[in-house]
Amino acid sequence: MAEAVARSSAATGGGEEVSLKDKGNEFFKAGNYLKAAALYTQAIKLDPSNPSLYSNRAAAFLQLVKLNKALADSETTIALNPQWEKGYFRKGCILEAMERYDDALAAFQTALQYNSQSAEVSRKIKRISQLAKDKKRAQEVENMRSNVDMAKHLDTLRSELSEKLGSEESLKEMFSFLVETMEMAVKSWHENAKVDPRVYFLLDKEKTQIDKYAPVVNIDKAFESPHTHGSCFSFLRQYAEESFSKAACLVTPKSIISYPQVWKGQGPRKWRHGQHDGFFVQFESPFLRKVWFIPSSNEKGQTLCRDPDTLDISAHEVIPRIFKEKQ
Repeated sequence: MAEAVARSSAATGGGEEVSLKDKGNEFFKAGNYLKAAALYTQAIKLDPSNPSLYSNRAAAFLQLVKLNKALADSETTIALNPQWEKGYFRKGCILEAMERYDDALAAFQTALQYNSQSAEVSRKIKRISQLAKDKKRAQEVENMRSNVDMAKHLDTLRSELSEKLGSEESLKEMFSFLVETMEMAVKSWHENAKVDPRVYFLLDKEKTQIDKYAPVVNIDKAFESPHTHGSCFSFLRQYAEESFSKAACLVTPKSIISYPQVWKGQGPRKWRHGQHDGFFVQFESPFLRKVWFIPSSNEKGQTLCRDPDTLDISAHEVIPRIFKEKQ
């Protein structure tokens, strides 16, 4: 708040200046910040070395969201009276409005040095410290949402595929297929808090009739009952065989699975995610089968996928084997 007590005529340069400042204070209290700022400006012209006038105008500019002007006035206040806590307090409030929390915290801490008994400054320091932590975490969450990198979680799988396939070209193709499918699902979850239940197929570019077999099959009814589950499995096995697919990757949200409920009855040692929402990814190939659960949480108002958790496929398979097993 603007300083309510005006300096005397002798201290501030004349009765006219005092009058202008008092009028400015009245307009400030009434919420007319534009008029208050104009009156403080007139007063500054009469007494340009008075720090309280710049402090008052900074407060008015802050209310008007003219933050750069407000910051400049707070800096002038400090320059004119470096040991006055009000200048640092004013600067801290403006930097807080700019969301420059680290700088605001430094300003409030300086203000406290000059007035260690100020409860108002202490409250500000506590608040800004929390805001700084929240902003840092929000940025971390946004970075994790924007920079999805599933490959770093799949080193073990890559090694297993390498042993099974032998061919570096085949390894690269199959591994890229899985990584791209998982990353696409994570990005969809981040944007919409959901994924569509689908099976993605890695088709054979030379053998597959692309016009007849699509690389994606919707399976939204697959988990309603044992009957629909069994029918879907039979269809997927036939589809994989007839399309000459090399591998497949199922993606489905946990929320739609009525059968089989692959997370229930397994105990906390096998299921570590409690009631967390999320989705399953199951990789199928003639050589290797894997299943992951990607849990989801809400942080700082944003949906965030956690790291994929590798599950025991014998306990948590979402669909039975699609491809005939090969050694």
